[in-house]
Amino acid sequence: MKAFLALEDGRIFEGVSFGASGERCGEVIFNTGMTGYQEVLTDPSYKGQIVAMTYPLIGNYGINEEDSESRALWLEGFVIGELSRITSNWRSQKDLGSYLEENGVIGIQGIDTRALTRHIRTRGAMRAVISTVDHDTGSLVAKAVASPGLEGRDLVASVTCDRPYSFKEQDGPRVVVMDFGVKQSILNQLYAAGCNITVLPANTPIDDIMAHEPEGILLSNGPGDPDAVKYAIETTRKLVDNGNIPLFGIYLGQQILSLALGGETFKLKFGHHGSNHPVKDLKTGKIDITVQNHSFCVDMDSLDREAIEITHVNLNDNTLEGIRHKELPIFSVQFHPEAGPGPHDARYLFGRFVEMITRS
Repeated sequence: MKAFLALEDGRIFEGVSFGASGERCGEVIFNTGMTGYQEVLTDPSYKGQIVAMTYPLIGNYGINEEDSESRALWLEGFVIGELSRITSNWRSQKDLGSYLEENGVIGIQGIDTRALTRHIRTRGAMRAVISTVDHDTGSLVAKAVASPGLEGRDLVASVTCDRPYSFKEQDGPRVVVMDFGVKQSILNQLYAAGCNITVLPANTPIDDIMAHEPEGILLSNGPGDPDAVKYAIETTRKLVDNGNIPLFGIYLGQQILSLALGGETFKLKFGHHGSNHPVKDLKTGKIDITVQNHSFCVDMDSLDREAIEITHVNLNDNTLEGIRHKELPIFSVQFHPEAGPGPHDARYLFGRFVEMITRS
């Protein structure tokens, strides 16, 4: 079936559909990972986005139950160069096309993903429509222009859990995870570090959080514009004011934490999405290769440098990748230390979090 990807600036890409049929709008971005397409598909942080994979052949190792990062597929559409006709892996349980169809996600292949990526790098991420049902390019561009985009939208509310739950109870430090769109890999790493984990919805009031008597709190990853999640910012500000509970922010968690500390965020031109981004630890000089997936970033010049230390920077564009409070047990990173399927350079940060809890 013929399918189209139409961008708000009028650029049209024609391809062949796979997965579900229909039409969806979202901000089109590119991901540079060579593997990990199932993790991308199930990462709640991609809510509101159409994801194009730059690696040319996708789907060759299939899909399995173990690698999903959440309970659903959240992205608005999936764009690839070529869908592998062969699924070859001992862990594979189904093929990618069937997986998308079962979950109602539109896929399009046969797109010149190199041309699309170069266009986004030049013009920036933009609103787009992916469709198998409307072949009128003028109509599709108009729909893209009329679509809402990411800025000013609270997408966390659509991906957070409905109610509190415990994750694999064990003896260990009591850690509350604020679910802004948490990935399974984050919970797995906290569990491996010995934590007893309770996951709470993003809009949980401060009194309900404290009722769980947390010894540490993790602010998770999640989708969209951090400045739109006002309730999470206000709750985090109260947690900071408490001053006694160690806080660890990841991705959106760093952005919300920074806003609670008085900082500001801005939208990147085309974002950071992939598993090969170099990040420098300014204290040790060590460079980690990291997984990243964010369209917004904290403005490091907006932070109170008397209270906040910049700990990590991105070596591609020198944007902020990590902070720590100089007096309070608080730190955060913009990248993904849990990194499924990898690289695993930054997993030590979960151990650092537990050490901080132990010392408090």
